[in-house]
Amino acid sequence: MGSEGAEGGGGGISLRRMRTFESFKYPAFRIYYGSTVGQWVSMGMEMVVRPLLAYRITGSGAILGGLSLANAIPVLLISFFGGAVADRLQKRNILVACQAGSAVFTIGIAITLTLGYLSPEHPSSWWILAASAALQGVVMGFMMPARQAIIPEIVGEEQVMNAISLNSLGMNAFRLMSPALAGFIVDAINFDAAYYVMTAMYLTGTVCAAFLPRSQAPTTGRSNTLTDIADGMRYIRREKVILVILVFSLLGTILSMPFNFLMPMFTEDILNVGATGLGLLMMFSGVGAIFGSLILASLSNRKRGLMMILSTLLMALVLVGFSFSRWWYPSLALITIVGLGQTVLMALGIILIQAYAEPGFRGRAISFNMMGMGLANFGTFIAGVLSESIGVQWSIGGMAMVLTLFSILMLSFSPLLRKLN
Repeated sequence: MGSEGAEGGGGGISLRRMRTFESFKYPAFRIYYGSTVGQWVSMGMEMVVRPLLAYRITGSGAILGGLSLANAIPVLLISFFGGAVADRLQKRNILVACQAGSAVFTIGIAITLTLGYLSPEHPSSWWILAASAALQGVVMGFMMPARQAIIPEIVGEEQVMNAISLNSLGMNAFRLMSPALAGFIVDAINFDAAYYVMTAMYLTGTVCAAFLPRSQAPTTGRSNTLTDIADGMRYIRREKVILVILVFSLLGTILSMPFNFLMPMFTEDILNVGATGLGLLMMFSGVGAIFGSLILASLSNRKRGLMMILSTLLMALVLVGFSFSRWWYPSLALITIVGLGQTVLMALGIILIQAYAEPGFRGRAISFNMMGMGLANFGTFIAGVLSESIGVQWSIGGMAMVLTLFSILMLSFSPLLRKLN
């Protein structure tokens, strides 16, 4: 695999000799990694900017949930199609087109902010954010299956866990910085400046993605896309291991992710820390996520199913504590652990699917995993509506309690998942 040069010569310490960073010995993976930086920065900033802007315009938790629903519906409808397309077309071209589309959406929002239409002075203007969320959902439905399915082609089967973990590490490193940067830009300048920065980062990622190598020849070119989707559904229903991984990942994501989107309700109404505090909370969540990624990148391919269950159980218990915390410093500590648990859950879900799915079905299997993001946004809509009647603490805390019970049941009664390597 061309690793002799990485291991030979000299007695010094090299990143190429460390298992944690082993995938970087592949030039194509370094290009791939660079192509994702723009997306990571922009997505990290938007996690702060979009919900905070919407909440300041409307003051409504239900509308925050509605934005998540607007994002969820396209992801749910497009993911299956996106997975089939990833198995059929050049993945590099999909990535370039999707990142360029994201840049168009963010510059559109920036212009409406600069012109003054998207603002608290026009309460109905939040529809622009909803439209953008929906369009981003379409993009994610196509992009994420291709982005994940290309990894084994770049680094080979044995390095999939390391490469996905490093991918998660980079995403969370920028998740560490981007929310704090977004909060600072909003407080120091304004919202439109943040969206102009996001546009520039998406364009940077688009240019880098254009230099990725061509992916392997499609494996399903003789049938049409709808047939490919149907074949993918039958494959997942037939493969019990893939089905169990997907069910656990989906429910774990649905029950744990809504708090990310309703965070402005905690920072504005409970902790009273403003945009900068929101950015800091997301930054500390990123710290935990980085630790989770480093741990995964350094481990061997053993007991990964058990690790996914235990990390999800820990995350759920800590999320209950965060939901009912009214104190700033304990909340920072708790959200760090939540970030670690979320990263391990999502990364291991993708890793196990990559490990156990047949190469010709990887894109479609990952597209089913992508449903977790769409359904998590649907869960956010439900949580946002519930927050209007029972409060955001009980809304998010209640979901975390359900996830705790679910994790305990899977640990006790699902040896198939528990024993997966």
